[in-house]
Parts: sequence; C-alpha cells; structure tokens
Amino acid sequence: MNKFREKLLTAFTRTFDLPSEVTLQLPRITMIGAIHAYIENHQGLLIFTDSELLLKVHQGRVRINGDKFVLKMMIDKNILLEGNIKVVRFEQE
Repeated sequence: MNKFREKLLTAFTRTFDLPSEVTLQLPRITMIGAIHAYIENHQGLLIFTDSELLLKVHQGRVRINGDKFVLKMMIDKNILLEGNIKVVRFEQE
C-alpha cells in the first residue's frame, strides 16, 4: 500500500507540475559554497555538534559533517547551518 501511495503521489506531482519536495515530503537543501546549508522540510533535529548535523527526514536521515558548525536559524521545519561543510549524505531507513 505504501509503494502504491508513493507512485500515486509521484504521478500526481508530475501531472500537475507541483514541487516534488512538498508533495513527496522530500527535504530541500540549498548550499552557498561550502559555508552555508539551508535545509527545508526536515522532521526533526537528532544530533547537533560543532562538526555534525543529523536530521530526520521522510524515509531516512540527512547527515552533514564538517567543522565550526553554528545553527544560524531554526524555525519550524527549516534550518540554516553555517560552518565548513565537507560531506552531505542521505541515509535510507
């Protein structure tokens, strides 16, 4: 049933030309060089240190590694991370 729902949402998104990150609950990550990452549509902050950020997202996690991390903003489902970003990785559940 879950696979059917995902296929239906994907077809719906394509048919009506809707942003997939909204309809499929996908995170959107916008980076400015390797110093800023703006993450939208996450489902919770799991780990934050000066060298690691781990966020829960639909169907997994987003892990960002680097150093000198500072959370510049955290509002609702959006985070602005500043620091030296070295790795951005998606981890499936």
